[in-house]
Amino acid sequence: MSAVAYQHFVHAKTNDKVEKQAPLVSVIIPFLNERDVLEQCHQRVCNALSALHQLCEIVYVDDGSQDASWQLVSQFQHPTHSIRSLRLSRNFGKEAALSAGLKSALGQCVILLDADLQDPPECIPDMVKAWQQGAQVVEMQRRERHGENWLKRTTAHCFYRFMSYISDSPITENVGDFRLMDKKVVEVINTLPERTRFMKGLLAWPGFTRQVMTFDRDPRLAGKTKWNYPKLIHLALEGITSFSTKPLRWATLAGLTTSFFTFVMAMVVLTKTLVWGEPVVGYPSTVLIILFLGGIQLLSIGVLGEYVGRLFIESKQRPLYVLMEETTSEPTFAQSETTR
Repeated sequence: MSAVAYQHFVHAKTNDKVEKQAPLVSVIIPFLNERDVLEQCHQRVCNALSALHQLCEIVYVDDGSQDASWQLVSQFQHPTHSIRSLRLSRNFGKEAALSAGLKSALGQCVILLDADLQDPPECIPDMVKAWQQGAQVVEMQRRERHGENWLKRTTAHCFYRFMSYISDSPITENVGDFRLMDKKVVEVINTLPERTRFMKGLLAWPGFTRQVMTFDRDPRLAGKTKWNYPKLIHLALEGITSFSTKPLRWATLAGLTTSFFTFVMAMVVLTKTLVWGEPVVGYPSTVLIILFLGGIQLLSIGVLGEYVGRLFIESKQRPLYVLMEETTSEPTFAQSETTR
């Protein structure tokens, strides 16, 4: 019996035991209408995982695609890796899709990866190596943001700086969802009860031992980005209101400061009028003061309303997502060995 045949024989005899073992790595790939890029994404991820020479799994999460994306991923197979596909009942958003993948992942470590291939799967072996050397979280920091205009790069920079200032769990600048997390970290994240989820903040909140690795982010391979400016503003507001109460304090401080200066101005006007007999300034200044105070009040009400809105959403306790369908493709090599 040849060496290869003997290895196949041993694998067949221990196949039941192998199937019960947890995979080393789970790669979670959420997507929405990414039919044009999924095949290449799957091939590159499989090639990267094959370099590990370990049992791994890929978890695809369909966030309500309207094209043929689901039909494609549900047919994916691989000789040595398990392929699982989750289909949500509608578009619940990327944060919910990531949460679904994290709940489903079985690996000893979990990697989050976008399907558009802007985050290169070829980084996976280096990420796993850093994890094996002791890092419980490996954050992938972008050196360059190719394919993004000046406005988006500037607003992203300002947002990261602002979040680092107001949040108790600072978010590393230019680090998106692309990262590796140990199973312990994933278990902590899965226990968090928030319905309104800002994943960049939630992924940073548990702490643990972290290592930052840099990479060059590629332009989108095909299709168009699903993130427009209104969605990005909405995401930023969710992040701010989910991880800090400082805006409420700033609104209070603005009210106190405005009241103080209004009182001082009133005393000055009264003194000039009653003591020196100077006439009161006319309507233009009065109108400006009213508009200024009205603006401060509306801004404060808006800030308060954002927090009340979050409380309303949380109080309903609706599920983050609804899972409509799930498929599993076991390694085809193991299946062929079992049938022998």
